[in-house]
Amino acid sequence: VGNSSALTCFLKGNITMLTWRIAPKAGGMCTLVYRVDMNKTHRTTCSDNINLTFRAGRPPDLEIRQVGLAQEGNYSCEAATTEGNFHTRYHLTPSCAKLTPCMSPCWCFAAPPRLSLSCDEQGSPVCEAAAGKPLAQLSWVPEGSSTAEEKCHDNGTVTVLSKFTACSTNVTNVTTCMVFHPAGNWSQSIAC
Repeated sequence: VGNSSALTCFLKGNITMLTWRIAPKAGGMCTLVYRVDMNKTHRTTCSDNINLTFRAGRPPDLEIRQVGLAQEGNYSCEAATTEGNFHTRYHLTPSCAKLTPCMSPCWCFAAPPRLSLSCDEQGSPVCEAAAGKPLAQLSWVPEGSSTAEEKCHDNGTVTVLSKFTACSTNVTNVTTCMVFHPAGNWSQSIAC
């Protein structure tokens, strides 16, 4: 998240026209068309962070600056060249189990959850890891029983809500919620 990435259209020969079609998971279709004979790019409904980048002797790449959750979706390139027509397809998905590079043409990244800890009406600690991708894992110190709920959001993030219940009354009233996620680990403590 936040880095720039470039997608390459694989082709043979000299291009005459190059078309990128972007179908994000949320939002409208974006199209970038480059015509060599006019040395002109036409764009429809593309965000400002998506552009073609030109390098000498190569077809233009599709550059995505500051990659974020809004860029999740399908990316396809159609190139008309002196050797025929070529198609390249990518799927950008921010859902990954770990923060290591995926095999091309996929990227992995994680959206860190927002952590909050509070006490409910019954005096039980409630921990929330909101809008993480992938979903966060929650645990409690000291150990006790807990219930967890997951809520999936339209943008692919997940909120995890966990409620702690002490196993015995001899347990200290300070409870710590620990959150484990590929983007980092956090903890907060509370006395209810």
